[in-house]
Amino acid sequence: MNYRKFAAGTAACVALSSICGSANAQSRLEQLPDIVVTADRTPEPISSTGSAISVISGETLATSSPTSVIDALRSVPGLAVTQSGGPAGAAGVMLRGANVGQTLVLIDGIRVNDPTGVAADFNFAVLAPGMIDRIEVLRGPQSALYGSDAMGGVINIITKKGTGPAQFNVRTEAGSYGTIATTASVAGTQGPWSYAVTGTAAHTDGFSSYGYRVPAIEAKFPRLENDPVNRVGGSARIGYDAGEGIRFDAGISSTFTRAGYDAGFGTFPDTPSVATQQLRQVWAKATFDSLGGMLTQSISTFATQTLRSFNDISYGATQQPIDTYQTITDYIGNSVGAEYQGTLRMGKAGSLTYGARTQHETAGIASTDISPFPSPRLSSLQATQDTNSAFALWKLPIGERLNVSLGGRVDDVTSVATFATWRATAAYDIRETGTKLRASAGTGAKAPSLYQLYGPYGGNSLLKPEESTGYDAGIDQKLFDGRVTLSLTGFYNKFRNMIDYVYDPGNVFSGKYINVARAETQGIELASDIDIMPGKLRLKTAYTYLEAHDLDTGLVLARRPNHLARIALAITPTDRWLIEPRVLMVSKRFSSTNEMNPLAAYTRVDLYTEYKIDNNWKVFARGENIFNERYQEVLNYGTTGPAVYGGFNVTW
Repeated sequence: MNYRKFAAGTAACVALSSICGSANAQSRLEQLPDIVVTADRTPEPISSTGSAISVISGETLATSSPTSVIDALRSVPGLAVTQSGGPAGAAGVMLRGANVGQTLVLIDGIRVNDPTGVAADFNFAVLAPGMIDRIEVLRGPQSALYGSDAMGGVINIITKKGTGPAQFNVRTEAGSYGTIATTASVAGTQGPWSYAVTGTAAHTDGFSSYGYRVPAIEAKFPRLENDPVNRVGGSARIGYDAGEGIRFDAGISSTFTRAGYDAGFGTFPDTPSVATQQLRQVWAKATFDSLGGMLTQSISTFATQTLRSFNDISYGATQQPIDTYQTITDYIGNSVGAEYQGTLRMGKAGSLTYGARTQHETAGIASTDISPFPSPRLSSLQATQDTNSAFALWKLPIGERLNVSLGGRVDDVTSVATFATWRATAAYDIRETGTKLRASAGTGAKAPSLYQLYGPYGGNSLLKPEESTGYDAGIDQKLFDGRVTLSLTGFYNKFRNMIDYVYDPGNVFSGKYINVARAETQGIELASDIDIMPGKLRLKTAYTYLEAHDLDTGLVLARRPNHLARIALAITPTDRWLIEPRVLMVSKRFSSTNEMNPLAAYTRVDLYTEYKIDNNWKVFARGENIFNERYQEVLNYGTTGPAVYGGFNVTW
């Protein structure tokens, strides 16, 4: 670890504190919701759950980049993000050291992991942040509640919905790299109806995904081309309260992204390749109460589609037409299904949440050679998979302080495998001292992806599900009448039967996917929210210490830093003016497996400020990497230089 860089970042934050601490500042208090829905599949106070859960509020998202949720996600302890170049570069999330495909991603409770992905993972770079109300991040193995993929945890992205009188909002910003972005929304209620509609559009000229601000590459290729990004997206959500405990809700969301990317290899790695990606989702849900409110039941249906098309261009020894290779490859992933859930409230005996789910997935891959020799469109994958599941969770209060839960689930992946998982939690509330003690244990599982089972390169229909066991224990502490909130969690996870691509020793150009890998991760998560000077100065921190090793080789897993910290200091010189410096510190890690291609530690400093003109209008500015730190998240892929953005927000 490069302690010098960490010390520099910490010193910068302390200096900012001392400069602003003497000002007549008034800190803006960000109100996080007291109710979460992801921890136990039903709305509940965050104080009663034994799971480790974090909430990224809409306010945090609004003050981050309008083209990506990546920076906002970095505020969650235990979560690491890697992005391969530029605002539209593939972005994956690793929770507690798990692989990117071992995190389940939901939008409004609906699974959106890509069926055509090699590991059925989710690319966070395709999201339009403007449609999101909040994000709940549930850490630790959660397959007992949510099934396959939820080994490292669950990220539930909740879109905006209407409450209260109609409200309109427009937010626009522009700045460096030819960036301009606008989000508009309307939300509210009218009698028994509620509604929310959001639209967003963004453009940036960007920079070269490959080699930007990497001195050795820029010296070799002094004219790297920009990789521009265009994105449009939106969501709509409507609800109808029919009375007597009957409610209907429906939602639709879609984002479309067109972005340049680079091959990143060969004689000419900076290529004019272009990718288009679209994520579509529609869902409907009916909820009704019975037995005098003791039993709440819901039935939901959903459909999700992920479309990806890559116009891939690469060059041989020259850039002549006869030496130019162009292929268009299309990926089409579909998922449809239905789910029933019931919650029975049994008084002192607690509550029982139970349900069943069915899902049908399809994955298709086809490609066409354009040059130097055209070819007909050829299909390399056409596969389907059905998953049927049943689950139950019993939550039991013991006295007035202790809440425990025990849950289990069985998933049957047709013609592949049937696996069972479990989870137990406990939370003990000591109200007199503002202390909550919590612990959880459980197992996780991930069914092999359709690509791993049947893909053209190494598909193996005999694969077994990946498995994991995880434990955590922690304490949440409030001090000084709630002015200080501290959270400390220790965790341990063991992964087995992990799927990896293994080359054939007799033929380096072939291999297959097999259950070969084992891994272990353990560490500490620390978060704090400190109102240093009430109404003047507020400090938020998130820190993760992680050890992640391949159990077969003993080597560190790729792209897992031992230390990751984020510090944000909210300063309000007046009740209208906010200044918030943010510091991100990441220790040394390896870009590739077997401890290959080390990446240096770095400290990046951003700055956000806004001024509220009146109750409707405010202006804001955002600076990224203001101290010009040169760093890489993936070897040889570019990251932003110093950048400045500004705009306005109006609400009426």
